[in-house]
Amino acid sequence: MPSRSRRSTAHTPTLSGTSHELDPYLPRNGNLGYRVSRYDLQLDYRVNANRLRATATITATSYQQLDRFTLDLAGAMRVDRVGVNGKAARYSHRSGKLSVTPAVAIPPGAAMTVTVRYGGTPRPVRSPWGEVGWEELSNGVLCGNQPNGAPSWFPCDDHPEAKAPFQITITTDSPYYALANGVLIDKKRSAAQTTWVYEQVEPMATYLASIQIGEYTRRELAAGPVPISALHPRRLTEQFDRSFAAQVAMMEVFSELFGPYPFPRYTAVVVDDDLDIPLEAQTFATFGANHCDGTRDSERLIAHELAHQWFGNSVTLARWRDIWLNEGFACYAEWLWSQRSGGRSADEWARHYYEKLQSEPVTTPLTDPGPREMFDDWVYKRGAVTLHALRLRLGDGAFFQLLHRWTDKYRYRCVTTEDFIALAGTYTDESLTEFWRDWVFVPTLPPYPAP
Repeated sequence: MPSRSRRSTAHTPTLSGTSHELDPYLPRNGNLGYRVSRYDLQLDYRVNANRLRATATITATSYQQLDRFTLDLAGAMRVDRVGVNGKAARYSHRSGKLSVTPAVAIPPGAAMTVTVRYGGTPRPVRSPWGEVGWEELSNGVLCGNQPNGAPSWFPCDDHPEAKAPFQITITTDSPYYALANGVLIDKKRSAAQTTWVYEQVEPMATYLASIQIGEYTRRELAAGPVPISALHPRRLTEQFDRSFAAQVAMMEVFSELFGPYPFPRYTAVVVDDDLDIPLEAQTFATFGANHCDGTRDSERLIAHELAHQWFGNSVTLARWRDIWLNEGFACYAEWLWSQRSGGRSADEWARHYYEKLQSEPVTTPLTDPGPREMFDDWVYKRGAVTLHALRLRLGDGAFFQLLHRWTDKYRYRCVTTEDFIALAGTYTDESLTEFWRDWVFVPTLPPYPAP
């Protein structure tokens, strides 16, 4: 979900799909004619000046003749040079699009390597959901891209279905710790600067790409079976230990309920500024200092962000209208954790929010809330209540088998509501047509299901 700091056509998309359509919720983002297979980002950043110099190398395959193609890149970035397959290319950069004309047209089915040298003073992208993307902190930087902030700091095909592996190299001033998605594979210090190299092997949507730079202490919370670490200002050590005391137990519970954790490791980051909301990124999540106050008041948010590693980051929505597949599942994970940790049961939470949904009716269905409402709280809560209703319908055994199968079958892939409906149908002999109509496709809230 976008951050602000305080200062329907059915289809089954896959990573190997040859093409994708632009998303009607974000029609200015995403590009046609090719599929990206890898990003290599080399970032040189000066914290005090907020100056970025960078080179992006994008490997892609065309699925049609490309005499010209586009990438998403915010206007705050200045492009210095573009090359395609080793040859200089003509380009123009306006209205958030980098238009590239290669020296030799790219035929259908051909591989291409696009190199973009660029730089400038990065800043967030303004959107109907606030400012998203690159965000300066009081002493560092974070990137919260969802849904369209990735072009604020690198050229890309900014579409959730366009997942690809990444390598992110960050060179910055040595007092700072630099974090990016994936696994740290190299670190070199030279004079007053340090270079950090991260490899994200598992395919990642651009909205989940992120870097964090700050004066942080790094600590290991668990060595295995999933390595878990923490990054936070030294001054918040005691507060972190209390506020995030359940982090390791959450990983164990969610791995049991949802299936194996889908990535090599997980990191909980706490910045030295307050944030309105936490941020998910692939392999880590970011919290504000206000979420690390020495109480356990933010425990549901900690659970929510961890659950996104399964629901959203590994299994990723193919179109923004299906945001409930991310947020409804992560919200339901909050309720499951509450029950497992001795708090209210999932059923108690579902009834509580069902009553709130009843008192605040909406006029759009869960599967198509509209771009301006897709991050509204009712989407999260109705999505979670819908999952609980499905659990009551299927029974616990079949329901949790379904979740395991969902995260396994579509691991590192993209999905739609229709994919979940089809898979759920294999866990019962009864027709679920009316169930999905009432809970997902019709705005009116149906009666609370009988247990």
